[in-house]
Amino acid sequence: MSDPRTFATSRSIAVRDAADDYRSMAAASSRLELHPDRLLPGDPQQRAVARRLYATVRDLPVLSPHGHVDPALLLTDRPFSDPTALFVTPDHYVTRLLHADGIGLEELGVGEEALSEAAARRAWRNLCERWPVFAGTPVRYWLEEELAGVFGVDLRPSAETADTIYDKVAARLGEEAYRPRALYHRFNIQALSTTADPCDDLSVHASLAADPTWTGRVIPTFRPDRYLEVGRPDWPDAVRLLGAVSGIDTGDYRGYVGALEQRRRHFVDHGATSADHSHPDARTDPLGTGDATRIYRAALDGQVREVEATAFRRHMLLEMARMSCEDGLVMTLHPGVRRGHHRPTEDRFGPDTGGDVPVRIELTDALRPLLERFGTVAEFHLVVFTVDESVWSRELAPLAGFYPSVYIGAPWWFLDAPDAIRRFRDAVTETAGFSRTSGFVDDTRAFCSIPARHDMSRRVDAGVLAAMVVDHRLDEDEAADIAADLVTGRPAHVFKL
Repeated sequence: MSDPRTFATSRSIAVRDAADDYRSMAAASSRLELHPDRLLPGDPQQRAVARRLYATVRDLPVLSPHGHVDPALLLTDRPFSDPTALFVTPDHYVTRLLHADGIGLEELGVGEEALSEAAARRAWRNLCERWPVFAGTPVRYWLEEELAGVFGVDLRPSAETADTIYDKVAARLGEEAYRPRALYHRFNIQALSTTADPCDDLSVHASLAADPTWTGRVIPTFRPDRYLEVGRPDWPDAVRLLGAVSGIDTGDYRGYVGALEQRRRHFVDHGATSADHSHPDARTDPLGTGDATRIYRAALDGQVREVEATAFRRHMLLEMARMSCEDGLVMTLHPGVRRGHHRPTEDRFGPDTGGDVPVRIELTDALRPLLERFGTVAEFHLVVFTVDESVWSRELAPLAGFYPSVYIGAPWWFLDAPDAIRRFRDAVTETAGFSRTSGFVDDTRAFCSIPARHDMSRRVDAGVLAAMVVDHRLDEDEAADIAADLVTGRPAHVFKL
């Protein structure tokens, strides 16, 4: 019979060892480390191929044909003020999930002037304390890439590590190597497009291009949405400004069209290669000149009906395609999002603050008037994005598989995530191949997330291609060529970069 004292001692030792093991595991789990095989396939055979494919594209330059980074950031080259202003406030991917978890947008600096250090720290703690909120999301992936890969942070965000991480990032931001221009070159960005209002004089772009110390490329993208939506309360003021800036009388429909054409030429003169359009739907039904003139006049008088405003916008989207055929700007469509779903939030904080929600969309009939007229025009490029996955294989891939002008926009906004990108490739490749897709777009205002987003796409596509190699559907050298084309060839060709 065993001695009870021996049993008790053994049990005590076991409990102590288990506690030590738990503490060691907890300490290890608090570290922030980037696994070299992140997002690559779990299957060993596929992973080996994916590693080789990823290695061929890992260090290729970044082409960013669609995004929203303020070009003044690179013109002034002022240091970023604090970690919150860099990681949290400008990124509605971050703020919307924190808002959903009960944090007011004002606490995150949205719609506010520059935060005090105390307020910035509080906002940063909100992010770190709620780190589990981002588990499984691409936002978590991007933030980890930025913190560990760009700023050398090796602690996982939490309530306990928030101040330590804040201090480390803030100290980095004071260094020359972390100013915007230095980061632009460190990120290996070759071209960066940013959306701008048609009435923007583009002086920032002109000054940046004329700066002999600047060696990068930042170009504007023409974004005329609010000038086409004649039912908006601010539309009459906007169209009067359009007339003043263009020097063309917008008192009638003919002058309005001429003013838009003039502003497009202004953008082309400043290096623009594309025009971007985002409306609730993608219909392009034409109006007769008489109806367009009548609706335009009613809108100026504040008497336009909602059904007329919608018909006019759809007609003007068709006109935008006609202009693209003439001036060469690539036409990109980002339809199917209900903007400002929560009106009190939009009224208080403005647009692009996380309150937008996708809606169902139809493309086959919607785009038919446009494509019947311009779908086979040489050098016309139409890039169609969607946040409605149901149209990928049913409508978008077949359209791109026939019309030489149509390219399938990469997964965007709510879908620019690893699993969605894999679903996208599965849905469109059998019908349209790889060459009819656009290449990745980061679509971001958060400057430091650009390399993380592009790297994510490269890793996922390497895995997709590796599966085809292992299935003997592609030879590995072909897969390597496709991987490189998706990174540099597709965006350069599709967006005329």
